[in-house]
Amino acid sequence: MSPDPLRFLRCPVCGEPLSGVETEGARALRCPRGHSFDLARQGYVNLLAGRAPHTGDSPGMVTAREEFLGAGHYDLVSAALAAAATGSSATETSAAESDSADATYPRLVVDAGAGTGWHLAAVLDAIPDAVGLALDVSKPALRRAARAHPRAAAALCDTWQTLPLADASTTLLLNVFAPRNGPEFRRVLRPDGLLLVVTPAADHLTELVEQLDLLRVDPTKSDRVAGSLGDGFDLVGRSRHIRRMRLRRAEVATLVGMGPSAWHIAPARLAARIEALPEPVDVTAAVELGVYRPR
Repeated sequence: MSPDPLRFLRCPVCGEPLSGVETEGARALRCPRGHSFDLARQGYVNLLAGRAPHTGDSPGMVTAREEFLGAGHYDLVSAALAAAATGSSATETSAAESDSADATYPRLVVDAGAGTGWHLAAVLDAIPDAVGLALDVSKPALRRAARAHPRAAAALCDTWQTLPLADASTTLLLNVFAPRNGPEFRRVLRPDGLLLVVTPAADHLTELVEQLDLLRVDPTKSDRVAGSLGDGFDLVGRSRHIRRMRLRRAEVATLVGMGPSAWHIAPARLAARIEALPEPVDVTAAVELGVYRPR
């Protein structure tokens, strides 16, 4: 695990700082009170305090997702995040900041619900002096996220619970098609930090909704997202991003599996409907990016 993100981590049991230890060849993170958390040989650290209510994406889902992202279908999301990140004052160091004690620490970019770390890596490429941390509950996803970027680390945690991060430690927090924990997001963000939330727009995957009987995006979703963050944030910007994707049936199956509809349709019925689609099929990707600042 990269030593730079390590300094921002906190013990999920007591909240004390964590440091790396090595005993008889085994590596772990340990706090002053003796709570210890193993570093997996794939590079991520397990910071779950107890059992998670779910295990996240399976190995097969993670492989398919990485292939889909690698084909560039969701590059519009990465590009939108990178543009918003580099256009924010949170990613700029003022003269006053450079003289402060905090200037000795790199800026931290956290992706809550990071999956394989694909979007986090794109943002880190755009901010050369930042370090990143991928948080997810899926071990197969974190095995890839730990290798997604040389300046990124990865930690297993349930983002619905207390995040294993110090107060006001995070400069930029990403949340892409993932659950939102408003109080914790507010706690870990610096006062000058930024929260970037990506959600599907009303016409996202519109060509597939009727043919595959997918869940429809609530037209009031943007307002619900803002409400889910509580009273700790102000919406300071919102943008819409759209592109046309030309997908094979296997890619359609992966795309549907990446969203909530996968849990609401019987697999056999979904497979039959996908098989009846033309190949390739043109599909609209439409997302909204909300930019929030802590109050």
